[in-house]
Amino acid sequence: MNISGAAHKYGDDINTDEIIPARFLNTIDKDILGSHCMSGLDEEFPSNAAPGDILVAGKNFGCGSSREHAPISILGAKVSAVVAKSFARIFFRNSINIGLPIIESPDAAEKIKAGDKLEINVTQGIIKNLTTNETYNIQPLPDFMQKIIACGGLLNYVTKSL
Repeated sequence: MNISGAAHKYGDDINTDEIIPARFLNTIDKDILGSHCMSGLDEEFPSNAAPGDILVAGKNFGCGSSREHAPISILGAKVSAVVAKSFARIFFRNSINIGLPIIESPDAAEKIKAGDKLEINVTQGIIKNLTTNETYNIQPLPDFMQKIIACGGLLNYVTKSL
């Protein structure tokens, strides 16, 4: 699985209310949620994000409530992946369940800057920063998680497997 896009950089402890503020939780439509993604922290993100872009953050990304709306809004914003130093446990699982690739890499998250062009090979476990010509090794996602993501989420994976 290959992913490429420009980095949008954020800090530590980005919570689900910053990813998708509670006032927008009256829908589960991913496109509507995507139009408000990150607006609790960065009101310009929805208009600045291009399809395929990558969120990069510090530690504990997705902390706070366990709402699935947060990763759904990221998919709705057409973000292709999230790279962070670490993820809140429930956010990690919710992301995989809906088919959002998330990559834990303290080194990459520290060194990548906003606007850097990135290329991620999830299968090989490599992030290439095309802007700085740096390469970061990552732990590849387990095969079953890659299959869930490739199917567009757990429900699609189970349906296809039956």
